[in-house]
Amino acid sequence: MTTGPYTALPDAQKEFQETLSGFSATDRPLYKDYSRCVHCGLCLDHCPTYRLWGKEADSPRGRIRQMKLVDEGRLELGESFVTHMDRCLDCRACETACPSGVEYGKLIELARAQIQQKYSRSWASRMTRDFVYRWLLPHPGRIRFVARVARLAQVTGLQGLVRASQVARLFGMQERLQLLPRIDRKFFDASVGRTFPAIGARRARVAFFAGCIARVTFTELNDATIRVLQANGCEVVVPAEQRCCGALAAHAGLRDVARELALINFRAFAGSDFGVIVTNAAGCGSALKEYLHLFDSHSASGDDAAEFSGRVRDVTEFLDQLGLVAAMRELPLRVTIQDSCHLLHGQKVREAPRRLLRAIPGVEIVEMTRADQCCGSAGVYNVTETRASMDLLAEKMTNAAASGATTIVTANPGCMLQLRAGVTMHGTRQNVVHVVELLDRAMAKG
Repeated sequence: MTTGPYTALPDAQKEFQETLSGFSATDRPLYKDYSRCVHCGLCLDHCPTYRLWGKEADSPRGRIRQMKLVDEGRLELGESFVTHMDRCLDCRACETACPSGVEYGKLIELARAQIQQKYSRSWASRMTRDFVYRWLLPHPGRIRFVARVARLAQVTGLQGLVRASQVARLFGMQERLQLLPRIDRKFFDASVGRTFPAIGARRARVAFFAGCIARVTFTELNDATIRVLQANGCEVVVPAEQRCCGALAAHAGLRDVARELALINFRAFAGSDFGVIVTNAAGCGSALKEYLHLFDSHSASGDDAAEFSGRVRDVTEFLDQLGLVAAMRELPLRVTIQDSCHLLHGQKVREAPRRLLRAIPGVEIVEMTRADQCCGSAGVYNVTETRASMDLLAEKMTNAAASGATTIVTANPGCMLQLRAGVTMHGTRQNVVHVVELLDRAMAKG
């Protein structure tokens, strides 16, 4: 039987389920997940990689087609398939554009889980992935150790020397080294395990999710987040045993690591003495809200995931719902907003950051062209697919500069790192800040 490019086999569903017998129920897609895609093409103009290269295989519907063919045994799970899956930013802009409700983010993670289990990557790739996702990110102590070594390289100038060297040029490492975050002098870990009292009448008691790498690179952002919550009547608890959210591991296909981290976080945030878990990282928030994707919904862990995720709020979402009560001074700023992909497309939160910014006296918002398009950061994408990331960043910085804004505001640390590198590379002379950092500045006394 000859089939067209988007024609399903008569027994496709049966074949599809048979080929997935080696996967656990939580690590395999359902036939209905694929069948929602009607190949209308409305996602194409919203997909960064399709817009870059114009290739069907690097579009959402093209990738879904490949996933389905692999699951039906009609396409080899080989180098070509892996390349097209790896090139996806998992920005989920296609989900926002999709009229059929395709959960593309879930599908790409499951495809990468298949790759992790069935495809043999190079020795160097396996070692690097295991080091980052298994050895480093799940362990705060190891992150601190690596951060101290990295800070030593930064303060002694060694990192700059390496970046300027012929070796860096030879291996194409100059742009990657420029994207590395500055390591904080003081780590946020000193605040983990503490409780911060509300200022004035207590309106809420919340738990703060501190992240992993953010504890050593965004201490001031985390401190500012706590101050803003306190100023608006929130008592803030920072649970001591919390770990990495597992987003990067899940995006890379290491779902076993993501599950282990989720179980640790369930225990760390257990209890009903705080109703909301707040995060200032859109990528973390999206993963935390979707923990149920990692577990059988009918299991005890599935119940824990549903309960946990139901309490998670992005800090902009929470403050918008709670309402600001702290007095604010005027900040005469012209700002433009870069929508964080996993806040807008993953969590469907768009207006909350804008309403908070409008509440600051003197702030003028100027929308940039394609504010909802990925800046190219996408977790570790700017390291693994640097050329594509830099092309996306160049377009983003052109649009940011054209807005005439002096400040770029976003809601995700990864976006901040990427945009700050973009400001340096493209000489736009703009400041890059998180929404809560502007709020903190406006609420500061004196």
